[in-house]
Amino acid sequence: MLEALQMPFFQHALAAGVLIAIAIGLIGPLTMANKMTFMSGGIAHATYGGVGAALFFGLSIAVGAAIAAIVSAGMISYISYRYAHRADTAIGIVWAVGMAIGVIFSDLTPGYNVDMMSFLFGSILAVSGEDLWLMAFFDIAVAVLIWYFYYDFVALSFDPVFAKLQGINTALLHMLLLVLVALTVVIAMRLVGLILVIALLTMPSFSLEKYVRSLGGMMLFSVILSIVYILCGLFVAYTFDLSSGASVIVVAAFGTIALFLFKKVDKK
Repeated sequence: MLEALQMPFFQHALAAGVLIAIAIGLIGPLTMANKMTFMSGGIAHATYGGVGAALFFGLSIAVGAAIAAIVSAGMISYISYRYAHRADTAIGIVWAVGMAIGVIFSDLTPGYNVDMMSFLFGSILAVSGEDLWLMAFFDIAVAVLIWYFYYDFVALSFDPVFAKLQGINTALLHMLLLVLVALTVVIAMRLVGLILVIALLTMPSFSLEKYVRSLGGMMLFSVILSIVYILCGLFVAYTFDLSSGASVIVVAAFGTIALFLFKKVDKK
């Protein structure tokens, strides 16, 4: 561990892990409370299309991924409101088409030397100093938005009909939440990967569901738990030379199981 802590790339990865955990800890409980896991999965996988297109056109991968994520979030939000009875089918289509577009563009890119697997499953080497500043700015923006719309988000999460009757623009709030999910996916893409980030969005919140009594409390402890999962996962990845995303998810899975079993034993 001491050896790892002396390496700049690992220091960047640890700092990114903490910053990503803050965003995931704030957004994850809202995702779970609003039953958006499948929608979030559709956004994450569709984002791969933006990665492939950015490679093909020589653009910034972060910009391409962000555009694809926001566009897919808008489509999914519209579909879920306009065609609620077929939302799962439409989301599955967006999911598959986005991935397919990414694969086709990467195949068409002549002589590209980017490790595409790092975008799908994360890489401990992929975080730069510029990424850290971007992550910090995003965390601040997320915290401000959630603070400002907190009670609206609570109403949307637990009683959307009542929220609408109270004059809250639930469609716009739903769209805002999906856009935040989309940008969280883009921010976490380099370290955790597009395929695995959804598990990290949901597991800390699911672990804490039986332990906390408020959405705010779940956000706070979800941030703490996400930091623990990510940092432990990064040390495992470095020690055994594994993918950072996969290591984080396995650690989070063990933590989720442990908390679930502890609650069962505590009840008895």
